[in-house]
Amino acid sequence: MNPRSGFRIGKLFGISIRIDVSWLLIFAFVTLNLATGLSTLHPEWNTVLTWGLAVVAALLFFASVLLHELAHSLVARAQGTPVHNITLFLFGGVSNIQREPASPGAEFLMAIVGPLTSLLLGAVLTIGVGIGSSILQAGLTDPVQAAQQLGPLSTILLWVGSINVMLGVFNMIPGFPLDGGRVVRSLLWAVTGNLQRATRWAAWLGQAIGWTMIFGGVSMAFGVHLPFFGSGLGGGLWLALIGWFLNNAAAQSYKRMVIQDLLEGVPVSQMMRRDPPTVSPDLTIHQLMHEYVMQRDDHAFPVLEDTQLVGIITLDDIRKMARDDWTGHTVREVMLPADQIVTVTPDKDAAEALTQLAQLDVRQLPVLEHEQLVGLLRRRDIIKWLQWNAEMA
Repeated sequence: MNPRSGFRIGKLFGISIRIDVSWLLIFAFVTLNLATGLSTLHPEWNTVLTWGLAVVAALLFFASVLLHELAHSLVARAQGTPVHNITLFLFGGVSNIQREPASPGAEFLMAIVGPLTSLLLGAVLTIGVGIGSSILQAGLTDPVQAAQQLGPLSTILLWVGSINVMLGVFNMIPGFPLDGGRVVRSLLWAVTGNLQRATRWAAWLGQAIGWTMIFGGVSMAFGVHLPFFGSGLGGGLWLALIGWFLNNAAAQSYKRMVIQDLLEGVPVSQMMRRDPPTVSPDLTIHQLMHEYVMQRDDHAFPVLEDTQLVGIITLDDIRKMARDDWTGHTVREVMLPADQIVTVTPDKDAAEALTQLAQLDVRQLPVLEHEQLVGLLRRRDIIKWLQWNAEMA
């Protein structure tokens, strides 16, 4: 998932909070299921109260997910690892932690703090509601009857508490890249002393668990009853979907780790394009298209004025314009100004540069040395370098 997808809703502790478009689907799903359950449990409540409570409970649930991810992020930052944003999406949340932990101990602490936060919050809310309502004992013998005795506020808090316990337990499944899988990786790392090997084994375990969930979900959809999960088409498809996500996430996490490992310590200068074609800010878009774009395979052109970088223009910028406007507009009017461009230096670590490309969701970064343009680092140059070194290996 792209860390810059969706939209930004605010900032906490200097960390940008974003919501992916897929979050709207799961929010609607949770709200609908809650409203249905509450109307069955409390038929005496009117529709406005039932749906209002469902919306509030769903929002509190995602606030809990945000708190879970915030715990990861704050521990990472305390260890010196930058965290730019947290994104809520279909399957929960993800912290955009910039690099791998420095040690197995750091990994363990960073991974375990999220589930512990969820379990602690869940225990406080669940036990607090039970004691406050004097129905804790009844809840152990007849949960439905006990829940029917609760008022609106206690009902919401009890549900949020229970879902936080489930969130903490689910995240401790030992499947990488879930928190439990990261705990396993930290232990394997400590034993082997090799992060890549530990990641590979943890990813294999994550994929195995993912395939097991997919098989179990398909079996449930065809009527097989599984302990704890039950049976049924809806629950089976949901379990299979989560398994598919975990399987793919494990594979992709290992691939990213291998790429980062290959690029670590390699300077940008080894893979950047030297002396890239540049354009003048006074060039018309029509001239740019016919004299540059159509004559080369480049997707972006640095804009220079008196040898100084003043901007960059890409094919995506041009595509936003109507063809009839190409003659009447110049590069200066369309380009991204220099003060909004992220640049790198020739000696910058290529692994960090690749992370920046992913974060910014751009295809290239200008390379500056002493404020002078010396090259352009493109994603395809990094891919070519990786392919070449993979073939050599």
